[in-house]
Amino acid sequence: MKIIIGKEITTAEAKLADSYTDNSGIGVHYVDEYIKQFNMKNEEFEVKAKRKGLKVMLKINGTLGTGLMRRLEVSTDPKVMLQAALEEAAKEAGFEYKNENGELIFEN
Repeated sequence: MKIIIGKEITTAEAKLADSYTDNSGIGVHYVDEYIKQFNMKNEEFEVKAKRKGLKVMLKINGTLGTGLMRRLEVSTDPKVMLQAALEEAAKEAGFEYKNENGELIFEN
């Protein structure tokens, strides 16, 4: 099954600007804004996404997967950390996460 979420939203990057205060070290405001687009439901599938602390949780067709925002192991860049956390959460839910040319896809 291939689930296409749609095009990556770029408005979340405004939450990473130097003028936007975020003392979390992982860009929590960016993460929250970015994963909003994953929450969708239609006849074929349902995807829910949320962040709680350092965890990014994905629920795809009822199967839950979690990924951690790992600053020390992965990168200090919130964009890279988030992509790694989404890949980890999707894998745990039985899917593969891809960001191909700005298009967000889950596939199993």
